[in-house]
Amino acid sequence: MFKNYLKIAWRNLQKNKLFTAINIISLSIGLSASFVIGMMIYHDMTFDRFHKDGDRIFRVTTSFSFGSGGQFYNSGVTAPLGETLKDGIQEIGTTAAFFTIYPVKVTSEQVNQAFRNPQGVMLSNGDYFDMFSYNWLAGNKKSALKEPNAVVLSEKRAGKYFPGLLPEEVVGMTTIYNDSIVVTVLGVVENFKERSDLFFEEFISLETANAFGMQDQVFSTNWGGTNSNSQLFVKVNDLEMTASVQQQLDALALEHEDEESKQDGDITSFHLQPLNDIHFSPTYAAYDYSQPQASKSTLKGLFFIALFLLLLGCVNFINLNTAQGFKRSKEVGVRKTLGGSKSQIRYQFLTETFLLTIASALVSILLSMWLLQLFSDFVPASLTANVFTEPMVIAGILALLITVTFIAGFYPAMILSKFKPASAIRNQLAVSNGRIPLRKYLTVFQFAIAQIFVIATLLVGKQINFMMSQDMGIKTDAVVYVDMPWHEKSIEKKERFLNAVKSLPQIQTASIGGRPPASFGYNSAGISYFNDQEEVKLDLQQLFGDTQYADVYGIELLAGRSRLNDTIKEFVINEKAMKLLGFTKPEDALNVQLKISDEVFPVVGVMKDFHQRSLKSGIEPMALVGDGYRNIGFSQFNSVHFSLSGGSETWENTLVSVEKEFENAFPDAEFKLNFMDDMVSRFYLQERKTAKLLKWAMGLSLLISCLGLFGLVIYTTEKRTKEIGIRKILGASLSQLNFLLCKEFLILIGIGFLIAAPVAWYGLDNWLQDFANKTTLSWWIFGISGIAMIALALVIMSAKTIAAANSNPVESLRTE
Repeated sequence: MFKNYLKIAWRNLQKNKLFTAINIISLSIGLSASFVIGMMIYHDMTFDRFHKDGDRIFRVTTSFSFGSGGQFYNSGVTAPLGETLKDGIQEIGTTAAFFTIYPVKVTSEQVNQAFRNPQGVMLSNGDYFDMFSYNWLAGNKKSALKEPNAVVLSEKRAGKYFPGLLPEEVVGMTTIYNDSIVVTVLGVVENFKERSDLFFEEFISLETANAFGMQDQVFSTNWGGTNSNSQLFVKVNDLEMTASVQQQLDALALEHEDEESKQDGDITSFHLQPLNDIHFSPTYAAYDYSQPQASKSTLKGLFFIALFLLLLGCVNFINLNTAQGFKRSKEVGVRKTLGGSKSQIRYQFLTETFLLTIASALVSILLSMWLLQLFSDFVPASLTANVFTEPMVIAGILALLITVTFIAGFYPAMILSKFKPASAIRNQLAVSNGRIPLRKYLTVFQFAIAQIFVIATLLVGKQINFMMSQDMGIKTDAVVYVDMPWHEKSIEKKERFLNAVKSLPQIQTASIGGRPPASFGYNSAGISYFNDQEEVKLDLQQLFGDTQYADVYGIELLAGRSRLNDTIKEFVINEKAMKLLGFTKPEDALNVQLKISDEVFPVVGVMKDFHQRSLKSGIEPMALVGDGYRNIGFSQFNSVHFSLSGGSETWENTLVSVEKEFENAFPDAEFKLNFMDDMVSRFYLQERKTAKLLKWAMGLSLLISCLGLFGLVIYTTEKRTKEIGIRKILGASLSQLNFLLCKEFLILIGIGFLIAAPVAWYGLDNWLQDFANKTTLSWWIFGISGIAMIALALVIMSAKTIAAANSNPVESLRTE
């Protein structure tokens, strides 16, 4: 029986080639979007799901709430916390503390080559491997990291340092870190086959911290210092104990809060972050900084885009198949007359739908390969077409195809199976029974969704153009900065590099300092100021730079002066800080004494406000400061900043010279130029990705909707062939006939616009609330959307209606 259904279904699909093509194209677009986005969601949702008892593993993180109103989050913890939790909280079964480190280079005894800046290196002990599910290829898990100067390598890293050797042959070999630290390989572990944010490749024994000069950090007993490199994981004995563990962490944080912090209203808190949450956390960083963290809100948006595109494809199928019901009426009538039941007729139509869905799926798989390349900005690098071979993905695709078959085919099958035999054979049908046909509602739905995408695309583009066109308040063109090695302690060596850069041609101004004035990161400090009435507290962001720093970036001084030298403890604050301190004129804020802990910093100048980050966020209180703690070995001057003269086509030789001077000063470090205009452009990377996605969603939704509209117009003109002929004989003009045939669809598109406009306005208004500096929801955005949609629909409809209106009325009247 099923074989017979397939044969008849295939014949019917071949008989109606145009409608079959429209349905396959529409469903292929929806299915391919669903495949790609479904793979992305599956990819991101399966990170670190394979560890034994993974649901009971948590990372301990730290947050700081300042009495001045600021807040700061750190994925690390204070060093003593690990040992305290190991023995102090009974509900915790396993703890694993480790420190991420960044060696300058590694050499192996086999390869005469220096590997610079290896990533994924940590100091740890055996507790780490008790916590996470590694497969050991060689070495002893229990003893490998007990002694100093020992390392465990991943299989991939072992192959890089010791090519051609088996894992068991690598054990016993030596590597040298930073030219002086000799360690012995005592184990090799297999790289994770599953997806993980734990990208570590080299595990050096914790006892080797002394050799790296990190003993004060690793073995510190000071509860007042928190380092993002100090990481701590715990495994609770039972999930129900999580709340109890959190309460005890709160108590520990309160117990070790120093008196000064309590007086200032500062609060330090520890938090349990589930292992699976690390991949999505916008607050606490993951470990591989080269990979952007996933966003659940982005995945949710992608899900709805795929859902709507798939529904639009299903709507086309439902509309075209119910519209063609009168063509299949005789077939249904004959089947029923010969004894066919309703269920058999439904199975026949559902089989046709399933066959068409399978054909669409095959096209979709090919289309998905292209979409993976097209949306490379959204698709993680580790997501490839190989994911199609994973059992869960295959099961998901099959479930999706069955669901689509049911959604797209159920209603047409129900309608067509209800035809009465006598009426069906005579073509005397009333599919809608006097009610508004479902296809009209579905057409309104299609064009409402398409217009929402059009409006959203226009508004997002307008917002991006608005932000990119605004003045940041600082110079960004022809300004470059170079980061020096973070471990370099010699300020003399850094200044020699600065002076070498200054001597080069086309270097307009050069400076040494910390981060650029607009960047993704920042340093801050809680300050207090006593005015005549009350104590004012602020979380003041600090920008570190020498006396030439403001000149490089064109930062305007409104009052006062710059600092006298690079190390004096003086502040140049911005307008925002001045106003929050209670002053209205820059001159009034001069010589004010700001207190940080026990130190006092005089305000010697007020600079004009500038944007420290994207215009999505507002301007924060800030101070330009020097390198005041250099004398105790804690220098913040780690970058050289310079502005260039002339055009970009003349910079090449100068920048090559900068690289040579860098290599002379820091031969083991990696050189990288950073252009400020590129930094500013990266601020809006997410918004540009959103705009690109919306453009494609808009284009695909319009394509699906217009294909469906074209199919319905063909059906309408064929159904009204005799009417067209009679009207033409009675003197109807071409324009009148065209309007007659298009009027119904234009009304449906207009209703779709009336639904789309308020929905789009509500959603986009909420989206704009995330921006401190935003454009307006202009009326012309909605006007352009509505007019463009009507114009596009008219072009598509007129292509068929004009041809029908131009046909010979005699031939029209002869049709059956």
